[in-house]
Amino acid sequence: MPDNSFNSELKKNAVGNNPFHFRCHSGVSCYLVCCHKVELRLFPVDVVRLKNNLGLHSSEFLEKYIRIGQGENPYFPTVMLNMQNTDEYPCPFLVSEGCSVYQDRPSACRTYPLERAVEKTAKRGWLKSHYFLTHHPYCKGHLEDHSYTVKQWERDQHLLEYNLLNDMWAEVDAFFATNPWQGEGQAGPRQQLAFMVCYNLDGFRFYMEQHKLLNAYRLDRDRRRRIEAEDIELLKFGFDWLLHVLGDRRTLIPR
Repeated sequence: MPDNSFNSELKKNAVGNNPFHFRCHSGVSCYLVCCHKVELRLFPVDVVRLKNNLGLHSSEFLEKYIRIGQGENPYFPTVMLNMQNTDEYPCPFLVSEGCSVYQDRPSACRTYPLERAVEKTAKRGWLKSHYFLTHHPYCKGHLEDHSYTVKQWERDQHLLEYNLLNDMWAEVDAFFATNPWQGEGQAGPRQQLAFMVCYNLDGFRFYMEQHKLLNAYRLDRDRRRRIEAEDIELLKFGFDWLLHVLGDRRTLIPR
């Protein structure tokens, strides 16, 4: 979720079924303040949506906009968005009118002022989500009369696809946290392969075609067609493939 230099007094409260007040628009005095000095983590779906919005190859997007950081997972790098190296360190996609990539803005921006966490339940493969309402002292959007429930906010911000992909990523990231790299060390070949699948999707597409990966597994015709044509479906396949080849899980069925 967004983190910036103004959040020393950040408050978070669990959100249940009750509505919360929030509305961000150009009329509030704090408009675009939250787009500066941000420590913004990007998830795989964010990189895909942003690089497609900008018309860039994945490797070009990574080189231009990304830095590698150390997050909560000690065994896999975290991808962070580079702020502009100018006064107040604005987001690189911020223009005078607002967000230039608004339709494809990252998960954290899309979810704000909520933060979402997931936990595994006793039911196999089922995740339960929890939302927390963040309240930065500078943010005046909380004083607006407009109110939402969590479900309304999810629909309004088109969060469902993002949440689905981020839930899949959470499972992969949790697997990476078990240090499955077989002692090869940081940035070894297996970790580099995993990084390519998760963040350099155009590179993974070339790898997939070069190694004829789709021919190695039982995939119905419709799924294969979507993987070949759509980046999001390729990302889902990539997650399944990593869990299969690195974790020996039956997320794919070999021919």
